[in-house]
Amino acid sequence: MDKALMKQRKDMLRALIKEPSYVPMKTKEIAALLNIPREQRGELQEVLDEMVAEGSLGISKKGKYGKPEIFSLSGIFSGHPKGFGFVSVEGMERDVFIPEEKTGGALHGDKVQLVIEHEAAELRAEGRILKVIEHANREVVGYFQKNKNFGFVMPDNQRIGKDIFIPQGKDGGAVTGHKVVVRLMDFGGPEKNPEGVVKEIIGHVNDPGVDILSIVKAYNLPEEFPEEVMEEAKRAGDKVKPEEMAGRKDLRGLPTVTIDGEDAKDLDDAITLSKEGDIYHLGVHIADVTHYVKEKSFLDQEALRRGTSVYLVDRVIPMLPHRLSNGICSLNAGEDRLALSCLMEIDQKGNVLGHELAETVIRVDRRMTYTAVNGIITDRDEELMEEYRDFVPMFDLMKEVSEIIREKRRSRGAVDFEFPESKIYLDGEGKPYAIKPYERNPATKLIEDFMLTANETVAEDFYWQEIPFVYRTHEPPDPEKMKALLIFLNNFGYFVHNQQGEVHPKELQKLLEKAEGKTEEALISRLTLRSMKQAKYTVDCIGHFGLAAKYYCHFTSPIRRYPDLQIHRIIKESIHGTLLEERISHYDSILTDVAIQASMLERRAEEAERETDKLKKCEYMEGFVGEEFEGVISGISNWGMYVELPNTVEGMVHISTLTDDYYIFDQAKYCLTGEMTKKTYKLGQKIKVVVEKTDRLLKTIDFSLAGE
Repeated sequence: MDKALMKQRKDMLRALIKEPSYVPMKTKEIAALLNIPREQRGELQEVLDEMVAEGSLGISKKGKYGKPEIFSLSGIFSGHPKGFGFVSVEGMERDVFIPEEKTGGALHGDKVQLVIEHEAAELRAEGRILKVIEHANREVVGYFQKNKNFGFVMPDNQRIGKDIFIPQGKDGGAVTGHKVVVRLMDFGGPEKNPEGVVKEIIGHVNDPGVDILSIVKAYNLPEEFPEEVMEEAKRAGDKVKPEEMAGRKDLRGLPTVTIDGEDAKDLDDAITLSKEGDIYHLGVHIADVTHYVKEKSFLDQEALRRGTSVYLVDRVIPMLPHRLSNGICSLNAGEDRLALSCLMEIDQKGNVLGHELAETVIRVDRRMTYTAVNGIITDRDEELMEEYRDFVPMFDLMKEVSEIIREKRRSRGAVDFEFPESKIYLDGEGKPYAIKPYERNPATKLIEDFMLTANETVAEDFYWQEIPFVYRTHEPPDPEKMKALLIFLNNFGYFVHNQQGEVHPKELQKLLEKAEGKTEEALISRLTLRSMKQAKYTVDCIGHFGLAAKYYCHFTSPIRRYPDLQIHRIIKESIHGTLLEERISHYDSILTDVAIQASMLERRAEEAERETDKLKKCEYMEGFVGEEFEGVISGISNWGMYVELPNTVEGMVHISTLTDDYYIFDQAKYCLTGEMTKKTYKLGQKIKVVVEKTDRLLKTIDFSLAGE
């Protein structure tokens, strides 16, 4: 068909679909309406296909053509540094793939309108973005570079994928090398870069602390508390007043301890434990933060806005001011403190036979560390046992109860992921000088066991009371993702019982037990976790898959998590009998938004924490360029393989550096195989690598194979 006729037909079709009376039609219906003879329908189809490809026409799943927006969906765009992206659409199991040329100028995080152009049973659907509904990036943090008459900023977030143009006179005095905050004035489009003005200069890229501060700004993490919040915090005081103890259960006579890390400052949980006959009396006492943080107060509004404390490698950004979290709300030894206590009776099989939730007054006798308690219950360190001789029987009892509780949880199928975690040590200028693995010991595990038991007990209580509540839920894995994992596991010689990709958590627990101690253990744990959904906060009690628990909530950390603070308020109203119809309606109206916001802010915190860890690991490895290490292949893709070192640092061996052969990626077996030599690199395989280079801006580490 010649160009003139093609244009004529397109103009006719555009005019046709703009008619108010037009409804989506199939090719033959359009041909009849436009009086196009049967022999020219092939040419008409050619025009229709081209208009769909260019985005001026939409097509339904049944092959009907109409305005693109009629068949459109909306979702959140996730960009990729290479230009393409994905859109997550609510209700769709898989994200929609968006090729680079069809992103429509959308930036990472934007809410977009899109149409699906190609669907495939096994692969992701492919689509085109029609327009941006809502821009996510009002401000962007990045590296400023000055040219003669203008500047541009390379965003720290590689997913944004486009440099930001800074016109002359809009650079705020920034020079090349400054990290800056840019306010976007123009979001650009398919053929145009975004444009902005420098709002704030964070500092030079090489100045101490600027790297972490850039991440704080990029994730819009709150820094200083507003003045009115600090004023409210001051009014809380430093000591519990006698009148504040009135009506509370006085537990100050019970031997009480906190057990935390050496550097912990906000101590929000304490333990009491005794035994009568065959029954254990376990008390989990949580700081009564809601006594000081009243609903709708400035403190409460700020805590809701923050959602959670954020633990970065060089600082903590707390949910509540330190005056509260490290002061009156911290269960410091020797001080009277207000608590909300879960007092449980537990039998020899780990069953909670009964419990009481009560407002209490407690006084901690000893501030213990995990190291000291482990020295007593595991190493039987004579010096420690003498120092804490009055409490050794209670610590031994704690170990006994912990093992019973853990065995009960294991028997029902709870999945316990053992990951090599690490602590990064920084000097006075913020430079990393060591990365050491964290080790979970029996002392950390017993506190986990007690906290989990209290969380389950509280959740079950309020589920059966049918009171509005915030639960911590974890849905079963997506069957398709699980099927892919099971294929991979079969290649390693592991079989997991399943029905069409649906598994019971007990089967995953058995899998991890089989892999324990083997070279592939960490790898199988990681891939299994990646196949599972993320836990979140919801108002519906749908259970926790990973814990194999029907009822679960977060009750034990109101100092650092808003959902815990929120449910403490509900629990206290229930205790006082004031949770009447009006208050139930109130909670019904707000809790869904609280749960959604808390889940979203938790993700933000996790991402910021990961970014700071990656940054400091990258900086640490700068000092080891040219040195050789042994690591384990932790990931494989078309462009190379990721290798994890014993200190948890991960880097990439790019496929282009494998020069002894042409390597092909086998997705089903997760391996790279040489075309000529048949040499294979598999997940979990130990290999020796050399550190080639690091890039702090990209937060990447490049390895090469030793001897290559």
